Amino acid sequence: MEKFRELEAEDFRILLAVEKGMKTYGYVPTNKIVGYSGLPKEEATYRISRVHKLRLVRRITVPYEGYSLNYMGYDFLALNFFVRSGFLSAVGNCLGLGKEADVYEALTPKNEEVALKFHRLGRISFRQTAKFRDYTKQKTFWIFRSKAAAEKEYEALKRLYSCEVSVPKPVAQNRHAVLMGKILGVQLNELKSIENPEKVFLNILKNVQKAYVKAKIIHTDLSEYNVLVTEEEEVQIIDWPQYVTLNHPQAEILLRRDIENLAKYFWRRFKLKVSVENSLSLIKAGGKIRKAQIFL
Repeated sequence: MEKFRELEAEDFRILLAVEKGMKTYGYVPTNKIVGYSGLPKEEATYRISRVHKLRLVRRITVPYEGYSLNYMGYDFLALNFFVRSGFLSAVGNCLGLGKEADVYEALTPKNEEVALKFHRLGRISFRQTAKFRDYTKQKTFWIFRSKAAAEKEYEALKRLYSCEVSVPKPVAQNRHAVLMGKILGVQLNELKSIENPEKVFLNILKNVQKAYVKAKIIHTDLSEYNVLVTEEEEVQIIDWPQYVTLNHPQAEILLRRDIENLAKYFWRRFKLKVSVENSLSLIKAGGKIRKAQIFL
């Protein structure tokens, strides 16, 4: 992120020009970048060379000279938006690197702690991604698929947060990046022990129920990797770009898979026996979830 401070307004104009051209070209011809940027040719040529040296774009020379944004260049365009819009003042340490996203701690101009998530589809094969992500479209580039993922996750967070589901507060979204409230707790899979696993499971189930009944959406990829647990054993559920609504043709199958995943993990790790059928019935009914009905 240190390179971000080195960039000048003209450098961002070049990155924006490359981004615009990538809607048509895999590698945007140099003359098109010059035209899109609105800079004098000599200035534009210098700036193209500069952002390439900073490794913000990729270059080809055959069959023509052209440039394409890489993820760092796309990161900087999103960061520039957040900074200029007054959402962000600093980016700190990396909180987590995943197959499809990176998350960083950050600060707002009011010194509030937030989290900055960059979606990075393409680390796994497209076949795997397309199989489970209906927002991916053929003939689009990975960064634009990542943008679609960020847009979808941001919409999910807005719906969920307004329904009091325990998720990070949505703050802003731009390109492939989502700015959200502070992420609370530790990933469930990283905890060596839990004092009260029944309480944690019930808290997860209550939030799944709120998402289902109030927000009318299903996570579809719920597991020990996207449930965070605080010291007080409260939970926060993250990673929502793959959600589906209740009218999805496989909604019930996907909800069952979420609960089965959790039930298997809690049995394997904590020897907690969970009734999947009762859990599903209570989620759909929307009433109070009672401990006696869940655990065997």
